[in-house]
Amino acid sequence: MTNLGQIILQYKNDNESVYNTWFIDNNQRLKAFRTIRRGVLQVIEDIKNKNFPNDFKESSLEFVLSCIAEQKQVFAGVSHPFYWKPKLRIPDIYENQNNKLAFGQFLENCINAKSEEQVVKEIIRLDELKIKGLGPAVASILYFIHPTWFPPFNTAILNGFNFLFKDKKKLGSWTEYLKIREVLMETNSLHKSQLSNDLGAIAGLCFEIGTQKMLIGNDEYLSEVERARFEKNVHKRQKEILDEKLEENLHSEMQYHLLKIGVSLGFDVTPASNDKSKSFDGQNFSFISLGKFPELPTDKDTQNTIKLIDVLWFEKGTNKIIGAFEVEKSTSIYSGILRLSDLYFTISNGQEVFYIIIPNNREKDLVLQLNRPVIKNSKMNIKYILFSELRANCDAICKFGSDHSIMEKISKSI
Repeated sequence: MTNLGQIILQYKNDNESVYNTWFIDNNQRLKAFRTIRRGVLQVIEDIKNKNFPNDFKESSLEFVLSCIAEQKQVFAGVSHPFYWKPKLRIPDIYENQNNKLAFGQFLENCINAKSEEQVVKEIIRLDELKIKGLGPAVASILYFIHPTWFPPFNTAILNGFNFLFKDKKKLGSWTEYLKIREVLMETNSLHKSQLSNDLGAIAGLCFEIGTQKMLIGNDEYLSEVERARFEKNVHKRQKEILDEKLEENLHSEMQYHLLKIGVSLGFDVTPASNDKSKSFDGQNFSFISLGKFPELPTDKDTQNTIKLIDVLWFEKGTNKIIGAFEVEKSTSIYSGILRLSDLYFTISNGQEVFYIIIPNNREKDLVLQLNRPVIKNSKMNIKYILFSELRANCDAICKFGSDHSIMEKISKSI
C-alpha cells in the first residue's frame, strides 16, 4: 500500500485515536502486562492442581479476561468467547478434562517459550485438537504474554485488517489468524519507525478503521446511514476519552491525599514508579516523594511489582514499609490485591498496613474479592477506605494524626 505511511501518520496525529489514548503513555496498560501474566500462571496452576472449575464464572481465567477487558478501548467484549454456554457445550475447556489439560499445557508452553516459532507450533498443535469453541480469541491473551510476537485479535481488528488490506479473512480460524499475523508482522517491520515493536500499535490502527472511528481518505462517498454511524462512533469515542480523563484525575487525587498524609505523619513516601510525573491541584508528586526507591530484600521481578503499588509509606530513612495503598477506581480490584500480596508474601514482617481505596459504589465488589478463600486464608490484613472518606478527612488527619493508626478512623474491614 503506497499510502500506508500517510494512513499511519493520520492515526498517530489524531489525539483521540487509540494510539494516543491507549497505546502511548498509558500506565494502566503497562501495569496490565504484569498482572495478566500472573493471572495466566494462576490459570495454569489451577488446571494442574485440578482446581479449575467447570464454569468461566469466578475462575482464574475470568480474572485474566477481566484484566484484558479493562483495556476497554480495544478489548471490550474479549471475555465473550470464553463464557460457558451450556446448551452448545462451548468452549469445551470446562467439562472435558482432556481439553482442559491441553489448554493449560498450551498456556504454560506459550508463557515459557523463548521464540515466536515455539508459540506458532503450540497454536498449530492446539488447532489440531479441534477443541470446540476455542479459537483465536486466545490470541488476545498471547498478546499480553508476548506483545512483540502476536497481535491481539477481535472482530473490530479483523474488519479493519480486511478493509486496509482488501482481504476477506474469517474470524474463527487459527489458520486465518496466523496469516493475518504474518501480514501485520511484515507491515509493522516495514513501518517500524512510525509504529512500534509492540504489535498493539498496528492492531490499534486496524481497530480504529474496523470501528469506523477513523476514515481512510475522503468521506464524500459515505451514504447517509454510514455517515450517521461514523459520527455516532466519533461521539462515543469522545465521551469514552472524557470519562477516562475524569477517572484518571480522580485516581491522581486519591494518590495525592495519601502522599500528603504520609508526609505529614513523618514517613518517606512514593507513588507507583510510573506515576512520579503526575500531579494534582498543581502539586507535583515528585516534589514530595522519595528520589530513589529503596532496595528491598527480594528478587528484581517482585520488587518491580511492588514498585507499581499506587502509594507506599516507608519508615523515615529506611526500606521498612509501613503502609501500602492501592487505588482502584474502575480497574480490577483483584489486580491491586495481587500487588499487595506480592509484598505480603515476600518481605512482610506483619506490621505493615494494607489498604484498598475505592469509590463508594464499588464497596460490594471489594467485599466479594476480600472474601475469596485465597485472600481470607492468607491472614493478610487488608482494610479499605472510601474515596469520600479520604477526601473529606485528609486535612484533619494531616493536622491531628501522629502515627499510621489514625487511618483506622476512616477505614473499614470485613
